[in-house]
Amino acid sequence: MSPAWLRDAVFYEIYPQSFYDSNGDGIGDLNGIRKKLDYIRSLGCSAVWLNPCFDSPFKDAGYDVRDYRRVAPRYGTNEDLCALFAEAHARDMHVLLDLVPGHTSEEHAWFMESGSAQKNSLSGRYIWTDGWFADSAGLPCIRGECPRDGGYIVNFFKCQPALNYGFLHPEAPWQQAPDAPDALSTREAVKDIMRFWLSRGCDGFRVDMADSLVKKDDAAKSGTSAVWRDIRAMLDREYPEAVLVSEWGIPEQALPAGFDADFYLDWQGNGYNSLLRDYERGAGEDRSYFKKDAGGSIRRFLDEYLPRYARTRDQGYISLITGNHDTIRISHNLSQRELELAFAVLFTLPGVPFLYYGDEIGMRYLPLPTKEGGYHRTGSRSPMQWGGGANLGFSAARPEDLYLPVDPAPDAPTVAAQEADPASLLHTVRAILGLRRGHDALRADGPLEILCGEPDRPFVYRRGGLVLAVNPDGQARTVPLAPAAPLPGSPEGAAEASGTVLFQIGDAGWADGALSLGPQSFAAVGLSGDV
Repeated sequence: MSPAWLRDAVFYEIYPQSFYDSNGDGIGDLNGIRKKLDYIRSLGCSAVWLNPCFDSPFKDAGYDVRDYRRVAPRYGTNEDLCALFAEAHARDMHVLLDLVPGHTSEEHAWFMESGSAQKNSLSGRYIWTDGWFADSAGLPCIRGECPRDGGYIVNFFKCQPALNYGFLHPEAPWQQAPDAPDALSTREAVKDIMRFWLSRGCDGFRVDMADSLVKKDDAAKSGTSAVWRDIRAMLDREYPEAVLVSEWGIPEQALPAGFDADFYLDWQGNGYNSLLRDYERGAGEDRSYFKKDAGGSIRRFLDEYLPRYARTRDQGYISLITGNHDTIRISHNLSQRELELAFAVLFTLPGVPFLYYGDEIGMRYLPLPTKEGGYHRTGSRSPMQWGGGANLGFSAARPEDLYLPVDPAPDAPTVAAQEADPASLLHTVRAILGLRRGHDALRADGPLEILCGEPDRPFVYRRGGLVLAVNPDGQARTVPLAPAAPLPGSPEGAAEASGTVLFQIGDAGWADGALSLGPQSFAAVGLSGDV
């Protein structure tokens, strides 16, 4: 059973080095995040996910952890992080840290000891072959970097040696089973890291690459799932209010493994991708569903999403995201109205939604050179744009000292400009999240029924006493909702219910059992008795 607070949560993802610089050194920091908590709360977000803020050489933007128990000096101190927890809690907000359990930095003290030529208590903390020239069983392997006679397996970059959770079916002397002493020791070390931060006020973790722990795992990820069930059992005993959110992308695996929510990840050509970033398929056209008159079908999303939702709705949540630090910003191919329609749907479907910093003002993807291993992702990690003046309000540092440059365009969107414009994207995001907050049926575990999801028609769905509909086309549409099924609020035997449009983007109306939707519109209709 997930903690009750998650049911109402809307998360705001923060890339710490790019959010707000409080000390003028050009890099965002924890005290800067503290100063902006009221802004985050004003959006309708009740929780924060911080990308890694631990000590690191930053060869992969902090996903190469050198010390899990120490805040990176660029962001502040452990005390600053604990103060952030406390100030968030004072606002009835929660904070998740980013846990990177699959690997560490090559500069981590564990790895330095593990790479020693002499056998020691950490020799098995990582995965080593049994000779510097030994076969690595097809896994990426680095040789010749350490005194130890062996190569070490890496997960991504050369600087990220893989921690040892075992192999599902060991086939070589250097491969251990998941229940081998060294693999179990790694598991216990991760539990201790979690205890360290949970005892100081952290509310849980988003887990990086959660499905990749046990090597040569089967398609069902049975080995990795067993590891997480063991960790979950510890949390249930010691920290029952702690939340785990997985970067897994297969909720029917992740949720039974002990996670409270799993991201619907943006994979090229999948259902989520078809809504927002269809151009990534490389087909020479963009048929994203929310793109005006692009001809995209909502079925491409529903055919993948609905079976997963049906299989997992009693086990946890699917988390829909506006974007994240690994994806091209959502504004790259969508206009303001298209963004508004996308947000309206993403924030009113079941599950726990995540809003990426800056998406609420339509921050743009910038063509930037790689920084700290970001490569093409770097352009989605530029500084938050708070207002006019130097560095768009992000930092008082010289422009050349910024972590990344700000958007140089004269019309770069900012929070200050959009606060002053009632028709801005920012105000629309607040209104949508206000709608979600004001109706119990729109919470994470509220019911869902699809009323209309055909390729050539708008997408219409019911959540409790609300009917919600989106029309991404450039022409008006009318959707008859009766007499297919009696609606909640109907008199007995009646084919339709009376309703009131509670929220709309564009033109919308309800009359005579039909919903009229103007070009590029969204509507939330409260049925009689539920308004």
